[in-house]
Amino acid sequence: MKTEKVVVPFNGYLAVLFLLIAGGLLAYGLVNQLIILIAVCVPVIIIIAKGLVIVSPNSSAVLLLFGKYKGTIKQNGLFWTNPLYSRFTYSLRARNFESEKIKVNDKMGNPIMISVILVWRVRDTFKVAFEVDSYSSFIQIQTDSAVRKLAGSFPYDHFEDETATITLSTNFDDVNIALEKELAERLVIAGIEVIESRIAYLAYAPEIAHSMLRRQQASAVVAARHKIVEGAVGMVESALKLLADKAIIEFDEDRKAAMVSNLMVVLCGDSETKPVINTGTLNQ
Repeated sequence: MKTEKVVVPFNGYLAVLFLLIAGGLLAYGLVNQLIILIAVCVPVIIIIAKGLVIVSPNSSAVLLLFGKYKGTIKQNGLFWTNPLYSRFTYSLRARNFESEKIKVNDKMGNPIMISVILVWRVRDTFKVAFEVDSYSSFIQIQTDSAVRKLAGSFPYDHFEDETATITLSTNFDDVNIALEKELAERLVIAGIEVIESRIAYLAYAPEIAHSMLRRQQASAVVAARHKIVEGAVGMVESALKLLADKAIIEFDEDRKAAMVSNLMVVLCGDSETKPVINTGTLNQ
């Protein structure tokens, strides 16, 4: 497979100097009606002028001679090349591409909406010009394909796959590295360098978003309840131990069970408890 060949063309400022000299001679020939001088200067001026090419910073010019690739100019400035060359300009600047939000399935089969941002630039002008038909369309299609493959490789979160080490919604660095590697492998054929790629948007598809939100809320409630009960048990244990150590009151098993029940209700209840004052004996 052919690759880019960088060439250093003739200095354009010297060509402009020769152009000015030829122009002066042409003017002299016209004034003095020197047919031979005019006949020589006119084609020279045309050849010099047609061969001039300006390359801006972070730009390049691909040179073709009757369909044959002759090289690429990557230096910026004014140059002169063979006037028979065909020239095509390609920008070498870094560019952004944001894919559309597409619906794909994650590893567990859940439909999700996802889009990515790709930062890229042209690295090999030969491949960009001749290995693919339209490199802009190629980038778009390959990015969508890479996103679909990425989404199918990982679950959305740990709720669906608790054993997963990488998920789309939590391990952003690992996911972005995997996406960047996949895109670099796909776009190298087109001479495109992937500078950075990352997920720009990620969410469950609308048809399951509400159900997934309720599931996450339920899981959060269960986790909170577990923490509350764990703390309440520790507080009850501490209270019983403190009462026993200070010999404030003697508890039989029934009274201990009643106190534990009351404390657990107070500590774990959702609403504020209302105390009941016992004005009789402990047995009432």
